[in-house]
Amino acid sequence: MRTARETGVFVRRGDRFLVLHRVHDRYWHIVAGVVEEGETFAEAAARELYEEAGLGPNAPLRQVGMTQGYAVPEATRHEYGPGIDRVTIESFAIDVPPDWEPVLNEEHDEYRWCTLEEALAILHWPETKEAIAAVAHG
Repeated sequence: MRTARETGVFVRRGDRFLVLHRVHDRYWHIVAGVVEEGETFAEAAARELYEEAGLGPNAPLRQVGMTQGYAVPEATRHEYGPGIDRVTIESFAIDVPPDWEPVLNEEHDEYRWCTLEEALAILHWPETKEAIAAVAHG
């Protein structure tokens, strides 16, 4: 069940960003997921980074400082808890060493290291595009 809080992690290696292809939904996205009951946004970001890309649970994440959100679409309302009509997103970023490569979980079947322009061209969600541009220029 999806919650009213989500987190995303922008993984940067030099001037490139990690972009993951989601198996089920068939679109390109970043490391992301729901904030579970009892978790902070930062705890959820660290957990998702570990689960989806294999980067240790104590990775040095920094908060992007850009709270975003979206209205729950009618078509997917059944995936959310009762009464949830809006989702808040907090994003984080991390710089990884030049030789680091992700270890994908079952949610993803491919990854790419993209320039900002390449990432903007293939990322699915407008909120993700807005935040990655802020990270790149921040």
